[in-house]
Parts: sequence; structure tokens; C-alpha cells
Amino acid sequence: MDIAVTNGVISAIGSEVRDEGESIDATGLVVLPGVVDAHVHFNEPGRANWEGWEAGTRGAAAGGVTTVLEMPLNAHPPTTTPAAFDEKVAVASQKAFVDFGLWGGLVPENLGDLEALHHRGVVGFKAFMSDSGIDDFHRVSDGVLAIGLKTAARLNAIVGVHAESQELLAPHGAPNPLAWCRARPAAAEVAAIRRLLVCMRGAGKSVRAHVVHVSCVEGLAEVNEARRKGVAITAETCPHYLAFTEEDFERIGPPLKCAPPIRDAATREALWDEVLAGRVDLIASDHSPCPAADKHKGEHDIWQAWGGVAGIQATLPVLLTDGFHDRGLSFERIAHMTATAPAQLFGFSPRKGAIAVGADADFALVDPGQRWTFAPEQLQTRSGVSAYLGRAFTGRVVRTIVRGKTVFGDGQVIGRPGGGQFVRPPGARPH
Repeated sequence: MDIAVTNGVISAIGSEVRDEGESIDATGLVVLPGVVDAHVHFNEPGRANWEGWEAGTRGAAAGGVTTVLEMPLNAHPPTTTPAAFDEKVAVASQKAFVDFGLWGGLVPENLGDLEALHHRGVVGFKAFMSDSGIDDFHRVSDGVLAIGLKTAARLNAIVGVHAESQELLAPHGAPNPLAWCRARPAAAEVAAIRRLLVCMRGAGKSVRAHVVHVSCVEGLAEVNEARRKGVAITAETCPHYLAFTEEDFERIGPPLKCAPPIRDAATREALWDEVLAGRVDLIASDHSPCPAADKHKGEHDIWQAWGGVAGIQATLPVLLTDGFHDRGLSFERIAHMTATAPAQLFGFSPRKGAIAVGADADFALVDPGQRWTFAPEQLQTRSGVSAYLGRAFTGRVVRTIVRGKTVFGDGQVIGRPGGGQFVRPPGARPH
């Protein structure tokens, strides 16, 4: 059917559309709501040479991502104070090709800043239960996490948690990729999620938590059992956990190093079963690049490489190829997990995440049958490093539209820096 757009907003669908104005022929394509990527790291200000807002949102545009929610680390300073928040908004507003929201940080030092950050317009507060690897973003004890959850509950805000128990992570081991995997077992995720649930119990009825980048079904089982009992907890997984296995990590090396690590083939298949059964709330890229040199230094010792996967362009291709074509995942579920669910969870619905009258005209137009191979010249990330290079896909983003304006088409990013808008959840009070 036809979709009409007026002043960047969907104004009519179907028989109500009149044949006037500019027309885009989408015959043979599938029109999805633009992806709302709830987990990206662009590292600017302070570490723009890692990725930066321009490179990061160029990748978003090329991947059908129309809104990004950017994490508080690894910018310098991290987004843990109102001043740091203001600085990041100013930079992103000048450089972003797509719309953006910001996570705030929850660290031991900033409990007194959470309310001010909430009123500025953060989408939630991110906390680490294990060491983050960044000197200026410290992990929280259970006591600090409990206080942060209680504060967030009072504000009707959500806390996003990197759930790995530091106590169950092994120290530096052998230099090969499998040693990294064995050092961060699934048991560390499960234990951390259980501790998170304990911390939530005393935080009040409105407490909400979101477990980021779950890599194992045992972790999802803890989340789903808690949810069955009425706990307001959600979970995401990432395309790299659905696309790769430990064998790929051994072959590819540092570009696939991340935390939690890539798991074995049985775990990947079990994760897919959870996705197909509707027990995964959303899919987010956890796009986390670094300078190429920080990856290359791990070629002979995996422990020396920075951990993070550059994957913002791969979310839809993975879900189309490995999901729709290989496993029968529906377009409706893809749309829900990548757009509708994150928009609802973080307060941007009905403006974002759906193809509906009154919503922003954010679309990803995909050719579901197009076969292609991810080539270096198509990669937008600053470092030029990605585990997805050379991977064959069936299903390709051919056009990305943000509020009615094409930002990617014919294989090229054609938007402009600063074309993206900052989006705040309801209840934010800009100073």
C-alpha cells in the first residue's frame, strides 16, 4: 500500500493517500520502520578518533538505522554529569546524520547527578557489574546499584545493566581467542542477573531494569522467569551473537572480541530459538569500534585487543539472512525487535518505531532477495575494521529515510552532518 509523508510525519496510509508530490517507487521492496538502535558507542567528545558521531551515524544511515541511543562511555568525559551531557548533545547536534538519544551513566561517583541527568533527557542509566575497561567509568557494587535502581524508580527511569559478575571472570590467560571466551563464562552472566534481581527487590514497585547484550540462553531464562513473576525487566541480544560462533572468533580474531564473548554454536542456535519464540525483547548492535591499532595489537595476544564489535550496519542484514531466510523469522518480528520495542521501552513511541499516521517518517527500505557481500568500501566505521567484512548476506538495505528525508540510497550516504535531531523521552525538562 501507499504511505504519505507531510513535513516529515506520516500523514496517511493506504486508500487515504493522494497521488501528489514526490513519489518513491518501492515496488518489490519491504518497508520497515527505521531501526531504533538502543546500544551504540560513538566515543565523542573526547575520543572522536575511535569513531565519532559523523562516522557512527553514517554507518547508521547505511544500516537502516534512523535513531541511535548512545551509551555514556567511552566518551571523555563520560555522560555522568549534566555538563558532560550538554557537551555531548552539542557535538552530536552538529554531526549526526540520524536522530539520536543519550544514555546517562550510573557510576559510584554520580548518584547525586542522576535526577539532573534524567531531567536533561537521558533515556536511562547504564551501569557495569564488571570492570568496563575504561578508567573513567567504574563498575558499581551491589549497594550502589541498589541505590541507583531506587533513584531511577522514583524518577520512573530505567537502568541498563552490563551483567557479568567480576568475581567469576578469570584473570589473563592464554593468548588465543578461546581463552578469552573461557575467561568470561555464561555463569558470570547468570550470577550477575540474579544479583541484579536481588537489588531490584528493595527499589519499589516502579523499578525497571534492562539487561544489555545477553549472550546466553541461561541469562535469558533468568530474565524471563523474573518477568513471569511480574518483575519489570527486559533483555536485548546482539547480531554478533546470532551471526558468529567461537570457531569464527578463532578464524577472525580481534574484530570479534567483545564482552560477553562470542559463544559456541549450540548457544547461538539456542539464542535463535529464544528470538523465534518471542522471548528476546529487542536486538541492538552494541556498535563499539576503536582505532584499528587497538584491534591489531591483539593479533598475537587476544588479551591486548580492545573489546567491541563494529556492527551498526549489520543488524538488518543478519536478521534478514540468518533470521528471515534461514529460520523463518517474520518481517513483523524483525520490525518489532529492532524498532517498535526499543521505541516503546525508552519512551519514544508513538513518535518512533512504527509505520502509523502521526509517527515520524522513518523507514528502512530493504530488498529481501538481494545477495551481496560486505566489502571494505561499504564499511562506514572510521577504523575500517569489522568482523562482518567478507560475509555474504541475502537481504539489503537500499534506502534509509529519516523524517521524510533520504539519508542513504544507491549505496551512498546522502544526508548531511547535523541533519539528525536530539530526541528526549517524555518528562524531560530541557534546562
